Amino acid sequence: METIEKTVKVDRPVSTVYNQWTQFEEFPRFMDGVEQVTQLSDARQRWEAQIMGVRRDWEAEITRQEPDRLIEWVGFGGEGNTGTITFDPVGDHTRVTLRMDWEPSGMVEKAGDVLNIVDRRIEGDLERFKEFIEERDTETGAYRGEIG
Repeated sequence: METIEKTVKVDRPVSTVYNQWTQFEEFPRFMDGVEQVTQLSDARQRWEAQIMGVRRDWEAEITRQEPDRLIEWVGFGGEGNTGTITFDPVGDHTRVTLRMDWEPSGMVEKAGDVLNIVDRRIEGDLERFKEFIEERDTETGAYRGEIG
């Protein structure tokens, strides 16, 4: 099992940053390789992506969600991953920290892991998320419910 942890400082208030992150169907706009995310329920999503040239489809379930604080998830169906994203207010800014545990499967993913491709991809995704929300006056939507 591999662990990746990345942090980005976003120049928006915590509620705006958190609200945008809950809009999973917008993820293809800033996540490299993610082609589509379909919201199946408040807690469950279906993901479709190209990861290191390999097509992957999986479902993820949010196991804990606290508005303006954190979201925890577990992925199923070939994409063994779990993670937490936290949102910490720092003045007028928000520190976003993503921590993900994943199990590389197959030769391509194992080679990508050795070359830190997934690590760099997540770092890039967080930077693109930062740019995405900072370029807007407001978030594209919000889910303020609690899970778990």
